[in-house]
Amino acid sequence: MKVVIPSSYPGEAPQFDGVEVVVVPHDEAVPEEHVDAEVLVVWGQPQQVLEDAARRMAGLRLVQGLAAGADTVVAAGFADDVLLANGVGLHDDNVAEHVLALTLALVRFLPLAMRRQREHTWDHHLGGAVAPRGDDGRVVSLRGARVTVWGFGSIGGTVAPLLKSLGAEVTGVARSAGERHGFPVVADDGLDELLGATDILVMILPSLESTANALNAQRLAALKEGALVVNVGRGTTVDEGALVAALRSGRLAAAALDVTSVEPLPQESPLWDEPNVLITPHIASDRPTGASAFLGAQIHALTTGGTVRNLMR
Repeated sequence: MKVVIPSSYPGEAPQFDGVEVVVVPHDEAVPEEHVDAEVLVVWGQPQQVLEDAARRMAGLRLVQGLAAGADTVVAAGFADDVLLANGVGLHDDNVAEHVLALTLALVRFLPLAMRRQREHTWDHHLGGAVAPRGDDGRVVSLRGARVTVWGFGSIGGTVAPLLKSLGAEVTGVARSAGERHGFPVVADDGLDELLGATDILVMILPSLESTANALNAQRLAALKEGALVVNVGRGTTVDEGALVAALRSGRLAAAALDVTSVEPLPQESPLWDEPNVLITPHIASDRPTGASAFLGAQIHALTTGGTVRNLMR
């Protein structure tokens, strides 16, 4: 069996018994001598490279994405008989830590504090010190904060205990209601009712037709006044114009975005200059954990007739 791995693969290329592992440039079409590979690993290739692979790699049995999302692999146009799998579970710890970092940054007014630092201004009023801010609905601590995690999968199940350990009350939102990872989960159709009591909305939604602009003007208006928004899912799930309007009106207190609808975020985007917005350049899931062990298990399952995990279709 031949496995093609991009040069952007995290860490050293793995070796597996009885498997030829070939590393190719991630930003170039797969060389002709390797289009006979049975497995293609996806991590950081441009969309046109994936589309070219879908056309030319006729012997593929498995396309193994290492990202948690499925959008780029599915959109490439691989044949129906090719198994498509993602890297759900490989990013849980990294993204959960990033969610916690962004959430704490908003709760503790760090975007404004960094702006004051650039201005060489010692603003001791941040957070209500010395002069009370008044009851504007904004939380200033995770202790007692009501956090809604919209998209409560494996990442949500990892971040929820971290938030709870700091005193937050966490509720998940997913396709079906119930209890997951020890936390209450409401179905998607119960979200709007939940928003009115939400202090912090954490979004971990995938990019799908059904999630496009899911956080729109109507839902932003339904959020509790003074709420905070953290998005580490996909930027297409947020109506950025409505988000800016909610921030400028004061109804939404602050937002932290690791993803944007267009990436890189265009220079002219108003999000760059919003004082209550914290932007990180899609780095929450910058390095999958345990990728080689997971890939080895997937290849073993493929060659022995076992169960290939994380199938996307």
